[in-house]
Amino acid sequence: MSLPASAPILSCAEARAWEKKLFAGDEAAEWKAMQRAGRAIGGGVLADFAEIGGFSPAGRLLVLAGKGHNAGDALLAAKFILEKYPAARAEVIFAFGERSLRPLAARAWQELVQAAPNRVATADEPAAACDLCLDGIFGFRFRLPLDAAAARLLRRINDHPCIRLRAAVDLPSGIGESSAAQPFRADFTYATGVVKTPVLTVTQAKFVGRLRYLDLGFFSADDAPKANDRVLIPEILSPLAGLRPPQSDKRSYGHLFILGGSRGYPGAVLMAVLGALRSGVGLVTAFVPESLAAAFAARAPEAMWVGWPETPTGGLALDGLHLLRERLKRATAFAVGPGLGRESETLTLLADVMKLLSAPVLIDADALQPDIVRGGSVSRVLTPHAGEFARIAGRAELPDFCRTAKSTVVLKGPVTRICGPEGKAIYHSLAGGPVLARGGSGDVLGGLIGGLLAQAPDEPLRAACRGVVWHGRAADALARAHGQVAVQTTQLLDFLPAALRKAEHE
Repeated sequence: MSLPASAPILSCAEARAWEKKLFAGDEAAEWKAMQRAGRAIGGGVLADFAEIGGFSPAGRLLVLAGKGHNAGDALLAAKFILEKYPAARAEVIFAFGERSLRPLAARAWQELVQAAPNRVATADEPAAACDLCLDGIFGFRFRLPLDAAAARLLRRINDHPCIRLRAAVDLPSGIGESSAAQPFRADFTYATGVVKTPVLTVTQAKFVGRLRYLDLGFFSADDAPKANDRVLIPEILSPLAGLRPPQSDKRSYGHLFILGGSRGYPGAVLMAVLGALRSGVGLVTAFVPESLAAAFAARAPEAMWVGWPETPTGGLALDGLHLLRERLKRATAFAVGPGLGRESETLTLLADVMKLLSAPVLIDADALQPDIVRGGSVSRVLTPHAGEFARIAGRAELPDFCRTAKSTVVLKGPVTRICGPEGKAIYHSLAGGPVLARGGSGDVLGGLIGGLLAQAPDEPLRAACRGVVWHGRAADALARAHGQVAVQTTQLLDFLPAALRKAEHE
């Protein structure tokens, strides 16, 4: 059974069939959906514009309009933006001529003109500079060959040196069940109602840019299509944002043990602990090299820090195992690996630790070794990036590895994929972005998931999905507030509360 706070990812053919069933020829229902899509695209674009300083109050929009629904969505998104910015202007290039517009797209065009009669014009060529280009030429019904005139227009836009942000409606024009060699190159693609499989393929990633899912309520029916690939939606965080029972105390929310750190990589385990402390977990105990414990306790006094005997090079030594063994029964979950290093004695220690555990464990970073991830019998969450996944899985695909390793896996990347030990559904998280491409972001994520796992040790898949979405949404908020460049990883921590509260109202 799939997680409820997710939506199916469909092929273009499946999406066509579902929308045909959903609307059943009801033009009024289609128009309402188009209006929702236009508002959602406009709002999404303006929110993402914040990562590069925001949309200019007197900004210029360029809309590339085809014939059908994508054109209508783009035109209504432009209307939304012009209503927000009374000094902004829009130019529309009709790729196939204004007369080619289908009825709902023509209606959207008229609404745009009526909403801003003196600020909308048609054009044959893109302006010398514009703030935003909205691509609404082709939708998921696109088929090769690509029209020659449309191909020339796409080349001009892709080569244009002065467009601040390029946004595609649903899919970049030229991508579909069969795709052109040079489709529209987007900075952001806003999947409207349904995420279609072509936008998740590796070969199209450079054209799709960052993918956003705009939930238009297409899957509220009980007979919604089933799919093994699913996109996570913010509602997965809603239970965390609600009121807690008034009679609870710190023991009500779990106890996470974190084992990691070395003199060579001291910061990683500290960031994992800081992430765990923001997860809502009741208690955190961190086992770290004894030379680091006092300084870390000063930095994060909320955690209990246990100094561990060190190897000569500053790793965790085998003779400290008793420190963990005598406290084992207190833990409701474990997290191992951040900043651990690859010293042979430390890895041998960790293999021994795995045999002792009686509560679920999150395994990260250098602890992601084949003999460690398959050791012991407790449920586990693995959090590799692509290189680490290759190290532990070889050439196995994600679902197959999850089944053989009996693990929940968080495969980190531009689109993070999460799969449970049954190897059935793969959950895609679209939150986050290049702001996470810096050291330590995975350590914060590991601590966050570990803390959620300690609170719900019987739900490792749900804890993993929640942690990834929460972490990604905090990253989006950080980038929108401060940009992608001049930030530090630990600033993510300050955006976790707002990301959680916002999810409650979406």
